[in-house]
Amino acid sequence: MSEAVITETTRAGVRTLTLNRPDRLNAANDALLLALTDALRRADADDSVRVVVITGAGRGFCAGQDLGDVSGRDMTFTEHLNHTYNPLIRTIRSLGKPVISAVNGVAAGAGASLALAGDIRLWAQGASLIEVFSNIALVPDSGSTWFLPRLVGYHRAFELMALAERVRSDDALRLGLCEQVFPDETFAQDVQAYAERLAARPANALKLTKQALVFAQTSTLDEALDQEAALQQLAGDHWEHEEGVTAFKEKRPAQFIRDGE
Repeated sequence: MSEAVITETTRAGVRTLTLNRPDRLNAANDALLLALTDALRRADADDSVRVVVITGAGRGFCAGQDLGDVSGRDMTFTEHLNHTYNPLIRTIRSLGKPVISAVNGVAAGAGASLALAGDIRLWAQGASLIEVFSNIALVPDSGSTWFLPRLVGYHRAFELMALAERVRSDDALRLGLCEQVFPDETFAQDVQAYAERLAARPANALKLTKQALVFAQTSTLDEALDQEAALQQLAGDHWEHEEGVTAFKEKRPAQFIRDGE
């Protein structure tokens, strides 16, 4: 049997999904993209999973599309994106749990899009991101034209895409492309520790917070206010809220994980 293109581990409520084509810097083929989408959906349906981490095996996070996998294929660019990348990005953004992009190495092309799609982006010191599409005269896809300008502004995004400039970890942190940078040597441990902190937070409230933020990115203020009011009712009716208030009154840390979860 061939080795799995996605490996899965779960510890302390954290499901880690590892892109597993290290000999190709985890360049994406159909098998990897479809397997990752399936793994994300299964994690979403698993109540024992509170946080999902996406990372890469070996030296790379994801070097983008494996061009050899699509060369000569009887499929249009549009068909390929709608079959593979677009469902993956939509799954990440709609997942009812926080998704951490743990960028351990180079994230190029569609791999850059994947790195940007997480709710939280953690980078290793040696990681880098490059919107490489213009080098082969293509348009950035898989969500890059949506994510990148929202983070760095239209003009900087256009420059990074037009010139295919590599962004390294120090600049990524300054530009807002990641939230934390950790040493290469301890990256996996640091990501796990961070994810476990997140897993201890109120899962239902974080799910609703993600819904509110995603909705607000394409809504008017009035629409966002209405959405917040509706979601706040759902949060207030959940047991987590009662626990949070009780813990506050009792001057103790709130326990947002019940026995058996």
